[in-house]
Amino acid sequence: MAKEFKYRGKTAKELEEMGLAELAELLPARIRRTIKRGFTEQQKKLLRSIKETKEGKRKKPIKTHCRNMPILPIMFDLTIQIPDGKKFIKVEIRPEMIGHYLGEFVLTRKEVKHKAPGVGATRSTKHISVK
Repeated sequence: MAKEFKYRGKTAKELEEMGLAELAELLPARIRRTIKRGFTEQQKKLLRSIKETKEGKRKKPIKTHCRNMPILPIMFDLTIQIPDGKKFIKVEIRPEMIGHYLGEFVLTRKEVKHKAPGVGATRSTKHISVK
């Protein structure tokens, strides 16, 4: 049997039923402060589209540029598209992600892969002709 997910002693279902103020007390300080200060207009728009999707009113996928949105229990089991700077990456929100930001799951930098030095990079390539 799979182990049931718990966040600070609360199950995912209990987290979804909590109010925002109660939930804020369980989250890390930075996210708690974000919730207490209030969400930006962009974050409010994202929350509206999430609620519409949960109610079944919205069919389109959720796309957002709001990488600094904390992951809340209302987002569980949704797929949200987040930009990496070039294209949108699909991220499925799971209960284990609570307490993090959306942008943490979409990396903006690629891994650096070096090959051989190019022509003109070293003294030995000075006499090689490029066709």
